[in-house]
Amino acid sequence: EIRKQVLIAIEESDLVLFMVEAGTGITDYDSEIADILRRCNKPVILAVNKVDTGDKMYDSYQFYSLGLGDPMSIAAATGSGTGDLLDKVVELLPKEAKGETDPYAGLPRITIVGKPNVGKSSLTNALLGEDRNIVTPVAGTTRDAISSHFNKFGHEFMIVDTAGLRKKSKVTEDLEFYSVMRSIKAIENSDVCILMIDATTGIEAQDMAIFNLIIRNRKGCVIVVNKWDLVEGKTANTMKEYIEAIQKRIAPFSDIPVIFTSVINKQRLMDVLEAASQVYTNYSRRISTSQLNDAMLPEIENYPPPAWKGKYIKIKYITQLPTKSPSFAFFCNLPQYIRDPYKRFLENKLRSHFDFKGCVLQIFLRQK
Repeated sequence: EIRKQVLIAIEESDLVLFMVEAGTGITDYDSEIADILRRCNKPVILAVNKVDTGDKMYDSYQFYSLGLGDPMSIAAATGSGTGDLLDKVVELLPKEAKGETDPYAGLPRITIVGKPNVGKSSLTNALLGEDRNIVTPVAGTTRDAISSHFNKFGHEFMIVDTAGLRKKSKVTEDLEFYSVMRSIKAIENSDVCILMIDATTGIEAQDMAIFNLIIRNRKGCVIVVNKWDLVEGKTANTMKEYIEAIQKRIAPFSDIPVIFTSVINKQRLMDVLEAASQVYTNYSRRISTSQLNDAMLPEIENYPPPAWKGKYIKIKYITQLPTKSPSFAFFCNLPQYIRDPYKRFLENKLRSHFDFKGCVLQIFLRQK
């Protein structure tokens, strides 16, 4: 599986940096890799690492036999020779690529998150239609957040596969700590998160912790219940009961699409795409001030904020703020006296008039 990934990486690269070790000499693997690189028609730099002293310089000459040109001696630990290596890299990189901006910069970013071994990489591979990420039954195979460009069936976005997030106390090795950090960073940089949960275990405390992380970062969310084929004794109401159980756990924020899939059997994968796409549309929806006031002011008039200490609260005007996630400012005479239950009422009315399914709404009360 790793070999497949290496071949994909070579194919996508502009330049290959082949690292070998001075002390070990040429191993069978080195010869095998050199054989692949000689045929790949890409510029290759042969870097001989761990040349820490002048004597070890002589060990690097044996690598001429790989047929990849002059070896460059470096010592990564001390930084020796790395400046020359960088100059060589810049020299061999294609000229037209210099200063080029990211071609996928404006595309929506959809990140797949969840506990280890719920099928995140399998879902990414199934959607892309190729084995882009390594999949094994061993939890923790994915170590990094891997972005892939998706452009099929009328949808175009960046899909990001992340490492599984475990409870802090369970993370023992350093490598996993950094995998978790990258997954959290991927959530922060995304527009919509697909939270995958295991149908056989249901929504657990760790799933709730990841869900709260998505909500805290105010991202769009779709819940995907994977491995639905492994649930035994299903009846006509099983799905409905499952959705109700999930909504009870994630309350009060229960306006989220829930999709049941089996990635192995390729069941309902298009529904995941449609839901993620719809949530992104809702997430980036902008409503004009006149529309907002026409819809919301009559609702507020019918059910005004409760008076506080004999003072009447009047909401005069509503506008959407220019933030990335949907946020609304309500201008009133005494904003400090409006309590959370009334804020929830306002949010529910906004949701009933405008489609914000899967998105976190923020409500700010400002002094007019």
